[in-house]
Amino acid sequence: MSNRGSNRTGRWQVHAAVLLASCVASAALGNEDASLRVCADPDNMPYSNEAGQGFENKIAEVVAQELGVTLSYYWWPHQRGLVRNTLQADRCDVLIGIPTGYDPVLWTKPYYRSTHVLASRADRRLALHSLDDPVLKKLRIGVHVNTPGYDAIANHGLSDNIKSYRLFYDARDLDPSVRPQAVLEDVLSGTTDVAVAWGPMAGYFAREHPSPALELVPLGDEASEALAYEFSMGVKKGERDLKSRLEGVLDRRAAEVKRILEEYGVPLLAMEPRKESAEEKRPPPPDSHRHDTQGD
Repeated sequence: MSNRGSNRTGRWQVHAAVLLASCVASAALGNEDASLRVCADPDNMPYSNEAGQGFENKIAEVVAQELGVTLSYYWWPHQRGLVRNTLQADRCDVLIGIPTGYDPVLWTKPYYRSTHVLASRADRRLALHSLDDPVLKKLRIGVHVNTPGYDAIANHGLSDNIKSYRLFYDARDLDPSVRPQAVLEDVLSGTTDVAVAWGPMAGYFAREHPSPALELVPLGDEASEALAYEFSMGVKKGERDLKSRLEGVLDRRAAEVKRILEEYGVPLLAMEPRKESAEEKRPPPPDSHRHDTQGD
């Protein structure tokens, strides 16, 4: 995949303002070389990879430019022990995408909201709208185990229709059949009829595999399961100044960040009204790229 999207450079009117911005950013980030150290997964598209091709890579570039600092990465798979081995070990400054309310970190206000989707081949013309569609009782449904999507299917009386897939994988294993996108590969091949999958993964997969085309139907929150989630940036607890600066970037560059997400096919929903403080808690979606929160 080619790198998507261009990044606008920050604009300052005089050299003195540039120098001031750099000095302030350096102090906020807590390192002398004025760099933004991003904790990122080296092999987890569409979020990030070592080639800088993921949408979190692109958003990180926007943030670093706006802060007037250089961008560097500390690579760690976003699975077990993520926060303990990254932010808490002071190996990096920020996680670009974490579920809002993810307790091991101090999170910013959310900057996008996405959801699970129903994914089926467009040429099947299944005309699906929700998990209540009666036609689903006659279809083979692929879904990752131990996820909200799995629970939602079961709660709709469709357990006998499920074909289960593993969400976790060993990055050293290059076999595509053990990767999370296998749930969508099988829809294309006809092994299953439809998949309930996390929207950002499905949206990116559909753009990378345009033929045969996938039809994606965003799902709202079901009565007993949360299927839509908001995402924030995460910093080490106590780093309130950096949190505030990141929120400023998200405000100023909101249109550009949204464009990046749209270019990667991320299904975007309207933000929920803020009913509580910015630090309200909500469990993270286990089938987002934060695969395992245990041990963080």
